[in-house]
Order: sequence, then C-alpha cells, then structure tokens
Amino acid sequence: MKVLSLVIGTSLTIAFFMLSIVYLDALFSRFTIPEMGIKILILSLCIAILGDLAVLKGNNATHTLVVLFLGGALGAFLGVSIPTLSTVLILSFLSVYDIFAVYHGPVGKIAHKGLEQLKGLGFSFKDVQMGLGDLTFYSMLSGHFLFNFGLVFGSTATLGILVGCFLAFKMLEKKSTFPGLPFPIFLGLIAGFLFTRS
Repeated sequence: MKVLSLVIGTSLTIAFFMLSIVYLDALFSRFTIPEMGIKILILSLCIAILGDLAVLKGNNATHTLVVLFLGGALGAFLGVSIPTLSTVLILSFLSVYDIFAVYHGPVGKIAHKGLEQLKGLGFSFKDVQMGLGDLTFYSMLSGHFLFNFGLVFGSTATLGILVGCFLAFKMLEKKSTFPGLPFPIFLGLIAGFLFTRS
C-alpha cells in the first residue's frame, strides 16, 4: 500500500504540474508578459503542491473538489488532443474493459476496500464511490464533441453521459458495485453522433 500510495502521489504531482503548464500557457498566451515561461513554471509548481496537499491532507469536501477539477481538466485535454476515431476506440475499449475490471479485476477489489484508502484515485459521496478515470473519460467525451463539433453536439453528448450515469446509479442500487463507464460512454457516443449526422 505504501508503494502504491507513492506511485499515486507521484502521478498526481506530475498531472497537476503538466496540466497547469498547458492551461496557464493557453491563458497567458493572449497577453504579453515578460519572462512568461518562468512565471508559468513557478505557478504550475505551486498549483501542483497545493493540489497534492488538498488531495492527500485536505478534508473530504476539498479532496472531492480537487479530484473533480483534475478529472475534468485531464479529460478536456485528452478530448482536444486525440482525433475522433481514436477517441471513440479508446473510450469503447475502456468501457468494455471496465466491466471486466470491476467484476474480475483490480478495480472491484479496490472498490470493496474503499477508494478512500488510495487518495487521489477517486472520491466518495455518501455511499457512492467514483473513480478518477470515470470523471476523466466523461470529460474527454464531452470535451471532444464540444471542441470538434460545437456547443450543440457537446451538449447532446453530455446529456447522453448524464442519462447513462442515472442508469448506472439505478443499477448500483441493486448491486454493491457497478462499472461507471459503459452506460455513460456508449449513450454519450450515440447521442453525440446521432445529432452530428442529423
């Protein structure tokens, strides 16, 4: 567990740092600021440290908020960076794999022990536990449609994701664990592509 926690902490630090560089660079590129690169690096380092402290040492509300921001930021970055066919294939594969991982693989075992033991991998709200990967891939799908096809298609894909989440929560009422990707991802893809073709 100590080794796994160290790996997770290192990965989170790198994610916070690199994403901060990307988003701050995009934000400050509109302005002429002397020595902008150095300032972005310093700000990114500060954000990474604060993000780590919030996830590893913060209270439940702070931890949840930071994980939500991290998942959203990472997903949006992936959604913009990856071509449409690759996005569809990656998300479809991960949705199918999520079924295996929850019922026969490591994800189910981790979920039974509780995600709170591995801070940064997800968050808990009341009796529901959701992984960082779920948040990231929801954001990746909606972000891809938004940036590549426009607001209407991003909204329809997001609506499909929300309907899928509702169905997944309904299934979760009957079962102790249920994969969070298949319903939201496939319904999001179907909704997005139906409206892009119409």
